Amino acid sequence: MQLTPEQVAEYAEKGYVLVPGLLKAPELEVLEAAMHAVTRRDGPEVMREKNGQPHVVYGMHMLDERFRALSRHPGLVGPAEQLLGNRIFVHQSRVNVKQTGGAIVDWHQDFGTYHRVDGVPEPRGLMISILLDEVTACNAPLMLVPGTQTAGLVSEARINPDAEDHASAAKYRYDISLETLDGLVREHGLEAITGPAGSVLFMNMNVVHGSTVNITPLRRVILYLNVCAVDNRGETFARPEYLAARDFSPIEPLGEDCLLTFRETVKG
Repeated sequence: MQLTPEQVAEYAEKGYVLVPGLLKAPELEVLEAAMHAVTRRDGPEVMREKNGQPHVVYGMHMLDERFRALSRHPGLVGPAEQLLGNRIFVHQSRVNVKQTGGAIVDWHQDFGTYHRVDGVPEPRGLMISILLDEVTACNAPLMLVPGTQTAGLVSEARINPDAEDHASAAKYRYDISLETLDGLVREHGLEAITGPAGSVLFMNMNVVHGSTVNITPLRRVILYLNVCAVDNRGETFARPEYLAARDFSPIEPLGEDCLLTFRETVKG
């Protein structure tokens, strides 16, 4: 699959583009089953809310063959290679469950951590977000500051030891202050990413983003594949492999039906 010229132009302008309904219902059934399987795990790769419910499961493509197939889905690999102009590897993957009343995710750039902690040289990478649920204005959508892919690395960002989720994800996250965010939003605006289940967001890893608490009973699960160009690999190994890649092999895409081969497992 390739993006249209209009979609490529939107990405160039805003730093991201949403492709509605890229994955279909039978494929989402497979991913739903995989999501339930990995969130039942009990290991260091599973980050939990204060009440013990799973919040993030890192390294999903290393934990389950269905997520490994997702990372090689041509509908994801093709557009990613097109936007980056190179072959790609998975730097990090994760399942994010926005539980009712769970933690917020403060404003940050993914490149903030990938550069400062993992030694990724340049922001030549993407956050690929697969909406497993319909995301609306109500169930804590991902919010982005368009155009900030050109803002460079925000130097005012810092690790916040008082962050609600510092014990898990935030211990490596460089949060952006509200004062700095105010200037960025005044210049660039603000946008919420909403769409039907199966939609896929391709976002430059330098784009400023965050999400608030989900105060609704509506589930919001997003699957993330963060990929880099193969010549933009991490050079330090301060974090475990489920957080930062050790395997920099270029992804070999599978066939269009790569997720559908697992449907018998779902039915069984």
